[in-house]
Amino acid sequence: MSADRRLLWLLLLVVGCTDPSPPGGRDGGSRADATAATPRPAAPAAAGPPREISFDDVKFDMEKGAAFHRDLLPPRVTALERQRVRIRGYILPSFQQTGLAQFVLVRDNMECCFGPGAALYDCVVVRMLPGRTADFSIRPVAVSGTFRLEELRGPDGRHLAIYALDGEEVR
Repeated sequence: MSADRRLLWLLLLVVGCTDPSPPGGRDGGSRADATAATPRPAAPAAAGPPREISFDDVKFDMEKGAAFHRDLLPPRVTALERQRVRIRGYILPSFQQTGLAQFVLVRDNMECCFGPGAALYDCVVVRMLPGRTADFSIRPVAVSGTFRLEELRGPDGRHLAIYALDGEEVR
């Protein structure tokens, strides 16, 4: 596993954007894990301003302890697939502070009393387009890019993230 993949897996595990379902999903089926090759980000979507979305827009009903499956996603979420969007959140801290090629964007900075254990839909894996990077900030940032539904699972088969963004710009 590459160093970038290990770091991404660790960040997702720490933030708690995980699905407490058993390994392999509730049907015990096959899984794509976080050790697989990182997909190459797509080229930017159509020109024009990105659609403004929030973490509330990608939230969906999911029972605590239930396994994730795509049927849980409402049409308003699946309609975002391959759309150019801008979403605000916090960059999950890592050891690297500048030149981030990938990072986890989370709903909040976990300074409240609740701590880790965020819902699966409260994080987005951002992979910056080739030649583009971001710098860590303690302030909220707005990330623009192409939204994708991408199930990322850890070595144990549990979901770590279900959303990805091919990052164009971080402000």
